[in-house]
Amino acid sequence: MSLSAVHGTLSSLKSCQADIGTGMDIVTDVAMDLTEAQSEAGHPGIKDMEAMILECAKLDREINFFVDVVQKVTSEVTTQQPEAMFSLSDKVKEQFNERMARLSDAELQKHQKVVAFKESIKNSANQANKETEDNMEELDEDIAVTQSQVNFTCPLTQVEMVNPVKNKKCNHYYDEGAILGLIKARHSQKKKCRCPVVGCGNSDVKESDLVPDQMLRRKIQSQKRQNNRT
Repeated sequence: MSLSAVHGTLSSLKSCQADIGTGMDIVTDVAMDLTEAQSEAGHPGIKDMEAMILECAKLDREINFFVDVVQKVTSEVTTQQPEAMFSLSDKVKEQFNERMARLSDAELQKHQKVVAFKESIKNSANQANKETEDNMEELDEDIAVTQSQVNFTCPLTQVEMVNPVKNKKCNHYYDEGAILGLIKARHSQKKKCRCPVVGCGNSDVKESDLVPDQMLRRKIQSQKRQNNRT
């Protein structure tokens, strides 16, 4: 197998990984709709969707590890004799299996999409219960206050966020693509990524600190639909 074929395969896997992430977001949206309609998070359908999210998280993790192993092995092979390419597949398989054997499914609970799913369901259940208790006028006022408290504009792009993520350390929001790009750029310069919000003291933003906020994403989409109708 040539190195160009290997790189092509990795590119396809990363595209597949992006589709998995999109699918997980869709499942979360459906689960939130179901929770809001039932006013409870204990609906049996929610458990089935959580199982789907966990399976997707497991596949996402496996792709990450496989890509890491392939990149590591191929970087080693390029410094060796051409004959080393013949053992590339066996080396990848051996190292991948070793890494997978050390993993625990319990770790999947820390996957950012799994965390986001659980938080979204919890927030949707609370919102549904609040709607039941309050009249519509009070609810509209509460939504208006919430929207004013959280700016829909990304501090990096200065445009409305598409996929908002919350930094669980400093509680600031960014568009996912923008903040991940900044983190990658800073790390390529061997530097830490500082929170782009003016005045924030968080000097080391990490990808592991970011949690997708499905509730905020839905509010942004809802406001956009309302603006399009006016």
